[in-house]
Amino acid sequence: MKAPALEQRKLLDLQAADNRVAQIQHSLRTLPQETRLAELQRDSAAARQEFGGVNGELEDAKAEIARVEGDIDTVSAREKRDRERLQASSSSKDIQGLEHELASLAVRRSNLEDIELAVMERVEEIEVRLAAITARRDDIATEERLLAAQRDEQKGRLLAQLEVARSERSAIAGGITPELLALYERQRERYGVGAALLQRGVSMGTNVALTESDLAQIRAADPDEVLMDPEGNCILIRTDESGL
Repeated sequence: MKAPALEQRKLLDLQAADNRVAQIQHSLRTLPQETRLAELQRDSAAARQEFGGVNGELEDAKAEIARVEGDIDTVSAREKRDRERLQASSSSKDIQGLEHELASLAVRRSNLEDIELAVMERVEEIEVRLAAITARRDDIATEERLLAAQRDEQKGRLLAQLEVARSERSAIAGGITPELLALYERQRERYGVGAALLQRGVSMGTNVALTESDLAQIRAADPDEVLMDPEGNCILIRTDESGL
């Protein structure tokens, strides 16, 4: 294939534009905030799970207090009834039985009140843990919002840069003949590099120095001849820097 040397050199601009597009696309795929956001999402899920478990403990403890308070109310009501019966009774046997039952009820109420106090202390301890989890969860959510905003801002800048880079790339490609452009695109698709500069006998596509035999063939080639890198299979561009 033949193409004017000046047009071939446009391929270097096209390759630079493609490199710029690829660089921006890579930056979009590897936004630095994403790693930390993924960690925060895991931390948030763990905090929600822990909150659910501790909140369940709190609900159970409060339900236990309600049960104990119900039992205390039952004992108190029975004590009241027995005292009323005691005041109204004239039977020594009944009085003895009622006094014995009142003593038992007093012990029962005291035990229930001790249980209630212990559970109330446990509720306070659980509420402290729950508050700490809530604070940690809120801190995670705040950091997530800040990082997401930073990510979105950076992503917006990169997308704007990508649009400009693609526009510039299209403008350069529009100045290259379809046949030469098709060859470039094919090589870039296959090997990652479509065109590279030959600089002082070194292909910049592979950073490999060409052999004297290869350089001799290049020197003998017509300036408009489209040459391929013998190692990298990209189009080799000759300029004053090529050292020929």
